[in-house]
Parts: sequence; structure tokens; C-alpha cells
Amino acid sequence: MIKLRLRRMGKKKQPHYRIVAAEARWPRDGRFIEVIGYYNPRTDPYTLEVDVERARWWLEHGAQPTETVRALLVRAGVLPPRQQSGNAPQQARSGNSTQEAQA
Repeated sequence: MIKLRLRRMGKKKQPHYRIVAAEARWPRDGRFIEVIGYYNPRTDPYTLEVDVERARWWLEHGAQPTETVRALLVRAGVLPPRQQSGNAPQQARSGNSTQEAQA
């Protein structure tokens, strides 16, 4: 399975990341198929560059982004923000069942 994930670059204690398409079994900083973009969280504000066409191409062809890369792609405008599910949060559901049991 192809994943869109971060590849750590830079010196010790000074990381920056490349967003890459890589096989899920390959090491984090090992082989990759293609560089999709660049992310540097150390600049103020952070630096984020994404090749939108290539990112969309990989997503259309079944690549799965990691949670961090998904958030970065949302910031870059490649993916829409996640919609809140219609289910109530776990805490709220457990509170309702307790009230029903007491009644």
C-alpha cells in the first residue's frame, strides 16, 4: 500500500520534513517513490509547500495519507476539512445510558 507520509530531514535537533509517497513497508527515512512537498515547522510561521496536482493524483490512485500529512494537506487546500460525525461523543453517550438506567 502506498502512503503519503513525512520523511525527516535536517540536522540533529533541527528537523524539517519532506512529504513523500512511499510503500508502507519501507523505512520512514528510507526509500520513497516521489517527493510531494516540504514542511518546516521551525520557521515562524511554518513553511508548507505542496505540489497540489501530484498530491491529488496520488490520492486518486489509492495512496493513504498519515494523520499528520492529512492535516497538512487540509491546510494546503488539497483535502477538504473533516466533517464531524453524527455520532455523539463517547462521554455523552455513557451519561445518557446512566440516566436511563436510573429512571
